Amino acid sequence: MHDGHRKLSRRTVLQGMLLTAAATALPSLDALAQEQKPGTRPIPSTGERLPAVGLGSWITFNVGNDPVLLKECTAVMEHFFQEGGRMIDSSPMYGSSQATIGHGLSQLGAIDQVFSTDKIWTSDADDGQAQSEESRAEWGVPRFDLLQVHNLVAWEAHLKTLFEMKEAGEVRYVGITTSHGRRHDSFERIMRNEPLDFVQLTYNVVDREAEERLLPLARERGIGVIVNRPFQQGRLTERLASEPLPAWATEVGADSWAQFILKFIISHPAVTCAIPATTRVDHVRENMAAAGEPLPDDAMRQRMAAYVREL
Repeated sequence: MHDGHRKLSRRTVLQGMLLTAAATALPSLDALAQEQKPGTRPIPSTGERLPAVGLGSWITFNVGNDPVLLKECTAVMEHFFQEGGRMIDSSPMYGSSQATIGHGLSQLGAIDQVFSTDKIWTSDADDGQAQSEESRAEWGVPRFDLLQVHNLVAWEAHLKTLFEMKEAGEVRYVGITTSHGRRHDSFERIMRNEPLDFVQLTYNVVDREAEERLLPLARERGIGVIVNRPFQQGRLTERLASEPLPAWATEVGADSWAQFILKFIISHPAVTCAIPATTRVDHVRENMAAAGEPLPDDAMRQRMAAYVREL
């Protein structure tokens, strides 16, 4: 060692050894972030993977220009992305929700993080593309990842428009939606006859009609499934709040009724993503945690449904 270099003290050497040992023993921040990411599902038509829990915007994001409420919605989006979320779903039907999402994406600089999902909702067969452009401008995204025909309104004309837009690279995926268990017969016919990437429907531990035909058909046809109204717009979790969560819920990692319900939904092999809506950051964290392992197998799913049915 040259005289001009300061000799290392014994304390310095020991501190360095301890720091090296600690760095070796503990996972890195990147590793911790990977561990905290929600479970993902492949989009059947491409194999692209999406987190199994997304974010809806019906009612919750219809806040107009109220600065306090806009800030709350932005905080919800911020924590959604921090927890690994990607899909946010909206519609022209949802009041100011699209503009609220656009505000949040701009404030957070999160345009590259979102899987943007919206809908065509107009009875004018010639207005689909114009409406989609208005929606895109509200979001502030270069193009939508997914556009869907909302509740099958003028679906034949709008699907034709959306498939043309997909061919031109103006949207990545195309789908249709329904809710409240309505029009399943028409929904099934369209699923059988059109090259859809996604369908969106209502499904949860008590609303199980989709299990009979639509979910099996989605698997057969290679169609992704987005689940809306997982909590029946809050009514289901409110009804269950006074009931005891079964002790065996810990076997699937469910610490609340919301997680119990979401785990039931996303464990179905046909389901790609569930989209609960919320105004609360703590609920975002709770919902996103439900996408992690463990998830129920078929026997446990039947046990979960039976337990809720008997309450």
